[in-house]
Amino acid sequence: MARYRRFTKIFFIAFNSGVAVIFLLACLGPYLNPKKWWPITLLGLGFVFIIITLIAFVFFWLLFRPRYMLISLLSLAIGYKSVSVFFGFHIPEKFDYNKSKNVLRIAHWNVARFIEWKRNNNKGSQMRMKMMDQIKEQNADVICFQEFFTSTDSQYYNNLNHIRKELNYPYYYFSFDGDGYLQWYGQAIFSRYPLIDTGLIRYQKPSIPEALIHGDIIFNGDTIRIYTTHLQSVQFQKQDYETLDKIKNNNEIEVKTSRGIFSKLKRGVINRSSQANLVKAEISKSPYPFILTGDFNDVPNSYTYFTIKDNDLQDAFLMSGLGVGRTYYNIAPALRIDYILTTKNFEVKQFNRIIKNYSDHYMLVADVTLKKANLAYRQF
Repeated sequence: MARYRRFTKIFFIAFNSGVAVIFLLACLGPYLNPKKWWPITLLGLGFVFIIITLIAFVFFWLLFRPRYMLISLLSLAIGYKSVSVFFGFHIPEKFDYNKSKNVLRIAHWNVARFIEWKRNNNKGSQMRMKMMDQIKEQNADVICFQEFFTSTDSQYYNNLNHIRKELNYPYYYFSFDGDGYLQWYGQAIFSRYPLIDTGLIRYQKPSIPEALIHGDIIFNGDTIRIYTTHLQSVQFQKQDYETLDKIKNNNEIEVKTSRGIFSKLKRGVINRSSQANLVKAEISKSPYPFILTGDFNDVPNSYTYFTIKDNDLQDAFLMSGLGVGRTYYNIAPALRIDYILTTKNFEVKQFNRIIKNYSDHYMLVADVTLKKANLAYRQF
């Protein structure tokens, strides 16, 4: 019996230590270029589950051998910076849709081409109308879209004109990447304030049609730049999601199929690293306080997020949110890959995540104000 207890103790110590090592390696991910260290980068995809396991061990040892709690506690302390960007610790209040004149409301949404392209009355078209209603309900001053679709073919939906005229967003900048005859797809910015300047930086292949775009507005006498972007996705197909479901259900899968998934994950993190470096370089040139929204296709504990956010930007969710802030509801229950980031010239007044499964992403909304005492931009 004593030998059994000793074996059990050694097993759990080894298990806990192994998880701690994996956790610390995952914490290194944001600082290692995925081009060389992509396996470590991929550990970040399961970061939440690694943390939960470490916390579970804390309570386990508290009941049986309290001193071994230090294995998890020391690891979590060392990796506190990675933990701090994964979880929001603010008890959220109900989002107040009334706003004063000094508040700028910005919304971000990957709309997945509005589900249905062709004019009809099927389930997809009904979902598209629900999405349009949700956009209208937010009463945002500026809306940034990813995977935006519109068409000038009368058989398809002209979403650009609908948003301009029906939802009252007369000013826009759309990158107009071709997606077939008379069909257009890409990133878009819609505004109720005139866009006094716009710009586009296109990522290198194979990232087309992804791009970084911006539009400048005058708000209460101050110039503000709005960036939005969509970084390289893993480009999973239906069969890939089916394989992931089999993995989650512990079903047998073909080795070839699993290799295909990891190949796409590897390619995605490598391409995003180059894009993140480009985004960082471009936004650092902004002459104005700015807001950056984006579907980064990467979690907070990633090279992508840490490179773009750095120490210069603040994350609207972390300033006002609670929990992991999931924004993408496929694959895993803890994927926060969409963001609203601002320079420190702004104060984030409130933040909202619209948890409705219209697109495969949730819509994000934030109210911000510009700090008048700190308008000398780049002095933070």
